Amino acid sequence: MKFKNILRSRFGGLILFGFIFLAISFLIRTILLITDFQNVDLNFIRFIQIYSIGIFYDLVTISYFIIPFTIYLLFVPDKIFNSKIHRWISYVFFIVTIGILVFSGIGEWFFWEEFSVRYNFIAVDYLVYTHEVISNIRESYPMPAIILGMLLVSGGIFALVKKNFDLSIHSESRFVKRVITCVILWMFPLAAFYSINKSSAEITKNTYSNELAHNGIYQIFAAFRNNELNYNSFYQSIDDKEAFTNLRKLIKTSNSEFTSEDVFDVSRKITYPGDDKKYNVMLITVESLSGSFFTRFGGKDNITPNMDTIVQQSLFFTNFYATGTRTVRGMEALTLSLPPTPGFSIVKRPKNEGMFTLGNILTSKGYNSSFIYAGNGYFDNMNYFFGNNGYNVVDRNDFLDSEITFENAWGVCDEDLFAKACQVADSSYKEGKPFHNFIMTTSNHRPYTYPDSKIDIPSHTGRNGAVKYTDYAIAKFLREAKDHEWFKNTIFVIVADHCASSAGKTSLPVNKYHIPLIIYAPNIIQPSENNTLSSQIDFAPTILGLLNMDYTSKFFGKDILLEKPNRALIGTYQKIGLLQNDQLIVQLPVKRTESFKISGEEQDAEQINPAELKDAITYYQTASYLFHHEKYSFKD
Repeated sequence: MKFKNILRSRFGGLILFGFIFLAISFLIRTILLITDFQNVDLNFIRFIQIYSIGIFYDLVTISYFIIPFTIYLLFVPDKIFNSKIHRWISYVFFIVTIGILVFSGIGEWFFWEEFSVRYNFIAVDYLVYTHEVISNIRESYPMPAIILGMLLVSGGIFALVKKNFDLSIHSESRFVKRVITCVILWMFPLAAFYSINKSSAEITKNTYSNELAHNGIYQIFAAFRNNELNYNSFYQSIDDKEAFTNLRKLIKTSNSEFTSEDVFDVSRKITYPGDDKKYNVMLITVESLSGSFFTRFGGKDNITPNMDTIVQQSLFFTNFYATGTRTVRGMEALTLSLPPTPGFSIVKRPKNEGMFTLGNILTSKGYNSSFIYAGNGYFDNMNYFFGNNGYNVVDRNDFLDSEITFENAWGVCDEDLFAKACQVADSSYKEGKPFHNFIMTTSNHRPYTYPDSKIDIPSHTGRNGAVKYTDYAIAKFLREAKDHEWFKNTIFVIVADHCASSAGKTSLPVNKYHIPLIIYAPNIIQPSENNTLSSQIDFAPTILGLLNMDYTSKFFGKDILLEKPNRALIGTYQKIGLLQNDQLIVQLPVKRTESFKISGEEQDAEQINPAELKDAITYYQTASYLFHHEKYSFKD
């Protein structure tokens, strides 16, 4: 009886909505728990923690969600509120909000299936780049059936609660009483805004458990707030001068000399004996090419048969790591040779023009540097970044209809992309100029569609087929390149932007960052394996070393073939790590640090090594400092 009296108040509909929100959130959390049950460190205490903290985050989310409705309920007069027209308008809004919750829940299940996390900053990207994302969803999932199911569920929920909802829209209330109710309701989201962050739900070192304790809708809005994290505000730090003094020791090599005694200036002259080689560089950055796909690393599905052969004819780096889990992170590291600063990639940030990139170096040396992309390069700000950092941009808009044999939501197929890359190379060759082409593939991306009859796995059947098609396209490209005059003088590089999956039980699962780096140049480089621990930031200095090129450097990476880096920098948009000597130091945005001993795929917590912690702080603190003080520019 008391509950019905509460529902009869003007704010009764919001209370009813809150219960529906909690019920749907509980169901989503349970479904996700069942989906990855084997990966959650579940026991009775952990179970209670996941659901109790989860309910708390659900309540915080509800408090944010209802703010516009409370404002409306505060000011609408009783005469309008109790009218027949208002009742039907209220029905529509109530059904729509339930539909949003149901749709969000369905979307979150698919998002979890792809990334093994609740909604995060990736989902924010998906909201921004609607054309690619909507096309991708339509090509990947049975949307008519999903939408029909969503409508049926939403309608069914409304039918169940309609009688109770009607109680809330036949009430009268005084304005002063409404003000008091609204102030009470607004205090909760206000307090949450200033006191709660993503790390508040970290109940364990098991990532799956922490993600389950979150609320997906809350995560989306938190990602908008945290698209860039100030290093000194959120992470353990040291004095800037001390950090740069240590950095100069870490990046010093036998063939480098600092150009200034200013400790904050990392510029140094890099010299190699002899003349520049003027080799062409054809960089093939492959979407989601995990090292685990290769038979050399234990792959058993035979989906990279051509690349498995190519590595035997190449310089193959077997202990190489991606810096992040997004394409733009790979691009950032490969071009800037810079650790992954917290928040969004520099590729997507403002004031990223004229930076110290491989493209700017090679362009200054007389090269034609081009970024060649299969899709629309406005996605993730790629065209702007590359176009303002030494590269000519070639994207989907530069393909003639006659040059496209197949395309999907993300762009033209890899074969068409490589054909365009050959055209760009031919043009540079005719000009008598060496070239550097940064090629970014897209075929190994959901919806995993590609031209039929190319491989023995049908299109649109999963990632294995997409990987095998990319493998086929790369082999075809290298065969056809041999017919071009520039082939003998060209270094071909095959590297991943990131792994196919980044999900793991720990903050930064190291094995989910392991990628191949293949340098193929049969007329230039002898085949061999290199097992030096290194990462994508070491790519640019290594390539310039193969070119025997003298240059002034600000790069954080090293020439792997000259001096072994013996460290890898890896991270997400919030958690940043340094891997060296089988130890992983992980920094979290609450000025907290974790340490793990790495043994194969196992990561066991261990005591923090102070020297390695100092190195980890140094890399990330100085990288953030240089970017924010605009001291990582090509000309200064």
